[in-house]
Amino acid sequence: MTAGGLIGLVLTGDAARVGVEPFFMELIAGMEEALAPDGVTVLLLVVPDRDAELATYRRWAGDRTVRAVVVVNLVHDDVRPAHLARLGLPAVLAGRSGPPGFARVVTDDAGAMTAAVELLASLGHRVIGRVSGPADLVHTTDRSSAMLAAAGRHGVRVRIVEGDYSARSGADGVRELLAGEPAPTAVVFDNDVMAIAAEHELQRSGVPVPGRVSLLAYDHSPLCELAVPPLSALSIDVHEHGLTLGRAVLAVLGGAAPREIPGPPIRVLRRGSTGPAPVSC
Repeated sequence: MTAGGLIGLVLTGDAARVGVEPFFMELIAGMEEALAPDGVTVLLLVVPDRDAELATYRRWAGDRTVRAVVVVNLVHDDVRPAHLARLGLPAVLAGRSGPPGFARVVTDDAGAMTAAVELLASLGHRVIGRVSGPADLVHTTDRSSAMLAAAGRHGVRVRIVEGDYSARSGADGVRELLAGEPAPTAVVFDNDVMAIAAEHELQRSGVPVPGRVSLLAYDHSPLCELAVPPLSALSIDVHEHGLTLGRAVLAVLGGAAPREIPGPPIRVLRRGSTGPAPVSC
């Protein structure tokens, strides 16, 4: 394999919001660590929508800007893998979904959400809310299916509202959940930014955490530790996940056959934001 060159990573959405996502910054750091010995680096581009992402791939393939790409945030009926195949641009998929013929790095989203429900059920919570990521994402569906299945096994009721990973949707989501009937005594968030914003909103409103409602974030970051009280989190070693993706890219460039590679295990870090269900609820 010839050393050097660029690996493309395209994120869609608002550049300012992407910039506050600790997950992607740590993911890229891990990728860079794996790629650097071969003189390869990551080219990150934030574009407004999927059409712009597809146009970027066409441009990159046409002028050979990048040697390969990593595709994240897979959606149902995702058109990107087939588009890349037609362009002849090698790719690694970050997720289980997608057509055969691609290397992929898969994290256990279902297992993580199952562990979250089991923890909260063991603490006496019988109504659990969740502010999810966008519903079109495959990993959102995987998490929702696992959450509902685990809730059914433990006699727990689940209420889910959709967010978009932004701070505002975290605050709006927790307000919507607590205004409904029955109000949850615990809420799980699909990223750390939404969870932290929700905790701030509850404090502003005089709702004690975890005395009235327990909080748990998916995707641990230093922000969770700095929150008051510190946020419990479903923790994946994001840096290690990036390392795995980077190594998978190098393997593809070296001619390795496509295969599914497990990502780092996910564990529950219980901190001050999660406690027993209120006795009166």
